[in-house]
Amino acid sequence: MNVPKDGLLNLINEQIVGLEVVGSWPFLEALFKYDPSQETVDRIAALPTEIASVEAELEDLRSESGGIAQAETALADARADQADDETIASLREEVRNQQALAAELENEIASLEDELETLQDSSIVTEVAANYPGAEIIRFQSWLDTQFLTTQMSSTPYEAGIRGAILGSLWLMAVVIVFALPVGVATAIYLNEYATDNFFNRLIETNVRNLAGVPSIIYGMLGLAVFVRVLEPFSSGSIFGVAGADNGRTIMAAALTLGLLVLPIIIINAQEALRAVPNALREASYGMGATKWQTIWKIVLPSALPGILTGLILSVSRAIGETAPLIVVGASTLLFTDPTGPFSKFTALPIQIYNWTSRPQPQFHDIAAAAIIVLLIIVIALNSVAIVLRNRYAR
Repeated sequence: MNVPKDGLLNLINEQIVGLEVVGSWPFLEALFKYDPSQETVDRIAALPTEIASVEAELEDLRSESGGIAQAETALADARADQADDETIASLREEVRNQQALAAELENEIASLEDELETLQDSSIVTEVAANYPGAEIIRFQSWLDTQFLTTQMSSTPYEAGIRGAILGSLWLMAVVIVFALPVGVATAIYLNEYATDNFFNRLIETNVRNLAGVPSIIYGMLGLAVFVRVLEPFSSGSIFGVAGADNGRTIMAAALTLGLLVLPIIIINAQEALRAVPNALREASYGMGATKWQTIWKIVLPSALPGILTGLILSVSRAIGETAPLIVVGASTLLFTDPTGPFSKFTALPIQIYNWTSRPQPQFHDIAAAAIIVLLIIVIALNSVAIVLRNRYAR
């Protein structure tokens, strides 16, 4: 069969990964002979950029400093100042004009997307209808590829990637582990090994277990009030002389919020792991002259480590999929740069998935599904590492 590389393959590489006609194998020959014009190929290549440009214009118009917000603010100020009816009517008209402009841009985006889909499909569909009536075309498109994993976010689905979101999630989990693991294990050691059985300590244990069931949005509000507002010099990095985000909405603030979210889980699992260590090991260590801390450090902790690691991975697996706390704390839904440290602005995989699923275009729903698969793979990988480490230390 004749397979023209400059034509069909360019079109396929742009959008269409595979086409198959059920019960009509001769169509494959017609498909491989399909050679779109250079004008069609050029137009298909140019349309995603045009769509991205119009979407960027629409986002600017709807932003906090955009035309719609400015017109609505001016109208609200005029009403507050009790301006005359003519001025208020003029400002109302300006608000309507800005909203009409936004509607025009939405229609233009829809028109360009329809044109792109038509150019991609029309020639092939026409060929099928003319030569193979009744044939069924099955289209396959792969959004999950190396380009999707290694490119930045974009306002058009055909160019969007999740590199920044993956790096943001990894930074978040790293800071969560550094913060929550030592605090959680230390608290569990105190409650299990040092605390006496009195009302105060029983109250602490009860509250720790209750905190494990608090909705995550509550932790997000706590993080916004404490880590973003009150501790802004710390969470923004300005106290360390670091040029981070100037409003405290950074990886550090989000990670500390998630750390509080998973801390009760780590404490509970660490306590259970410590309680599972036989008392005979402690008594044997004391009999050899070891102090209480030496017994905990050399005997109890190594024996409890598999259970502690299991609790840690369960906690991280929950934290990496959280969306509500990150939205409240201030994760970005559209970020074109990679995070460079704990004081950087950030986005994360759950935020991108939430953003894409809320878009009306079906292509965004497709890349959201691809991002969900990536998130699932990361969670499975984390749990696999936990199993390996647990089995290794359990020997």
